[in-house]
Amino acid sequence: MVETAPWWGLLLAPALLLLYAVAAVAGDALLAAGRAGRPVTATAALRPLLDVPRALLAQPRRTPAPDLLLWRLGVLIVPVAAVMSVLVVPLGNRTLADLPVGIVWFNAMEVLTWAGLWLAGWGPNAAFPLVGGYRFLAQGLAYELPLMFALIAPATGAESLRVGDVVAAQQGLWYAVWMPVAFLAFLAGVLAFGFIGPFAYPAGDDLAGGVLGETAGVDRLLLRAGRWLWLAAGSAMAVPLFLGGGAGPGLPAWAWSLLKTLAVLALLVWVRRLLPVVRADRYMEVAWVVLVPLTILQALVAALVVLNR
Repeated sequence: MVETAPWWGLLLAPALLLLYAVAAVAGDALLAAGRAGRPVTATAALRPLLDVPRALLAQPRRTPAPDLLLWRLGVLIVPVAAVMSVLVVPLGNRTLADLPVGIVWFNAMEVLTWAGLWLAGWGPNAAFPLVGGYRFLAQGLAYELPLMFALIAPATGAESLRVGDVVAAQQGLWYAVWMPVAFLAFLAGVLAFGFIGPFAYPAGDDLAGGVLGETAGVDRLLLRAGRWLWLAAGSAMAVPLFLGGGAGPGLPAWAWSLLKTLAVLALLVWVRRLLPVVRADRYMEVAWVVLVPLTILQALVAALVVLNR
């Protein structure tokens, strides 16, 4: 049974999400050092974090005739939406908001990132960020339908959109075991709405950074933090949806939630370094021709299992 956390959980959730993101950045830095043949040390792990004070002191970049209001709004939406998404994600047996439509809430916050990235691309009034914003819209058209059907599958299996009910329905067998297509499609969606790794197309090097290209200082820091916060939020949501939440032997439920989230996060960080960037149009072909039918079939299997109980 998932219970509502006390008010101080409103402070704990963003702090914990930030710690997840910092761990992901440190792990990614270690992988990068290893691939480059540099020593894999604590200094290598902390190197990206040392750039934070420099970013805070850097001057914001100016472009001709920018729409500063939309630009700043877009930059803020990405990390704020990531933090808001975890309000429905339980830590062990506690959650901040046990909403009856918790899965819909998470999906809505993820879709809000579309608006944030588009505004961050439109606001600078520059070519490369604008193209990066369009790229994210195209990428969203590719990943969103498989992601939505991947979310529908566990909701169908639990006969509820409440995240706590989905956790409770996995007492016998985790959904990742008998819903592997939905689980993998969800993980791909996490990388995509975090526009990171193989889905870093909107911030591609061929566009001089794309949506990140004209940002500097705090603006750039917020957008980059938003990417990692979304990666952490998606990893945390994978645990109650597919990995049984805080279920596990020997340890408290909250400890199992932490360990499972870190395991999913480590997998996604490893995949980020493993796979090349995929163009949105090519991924759209795979998503619409392969993933959409497979995820629909996965949701249908879940529905048939429920009907035959």
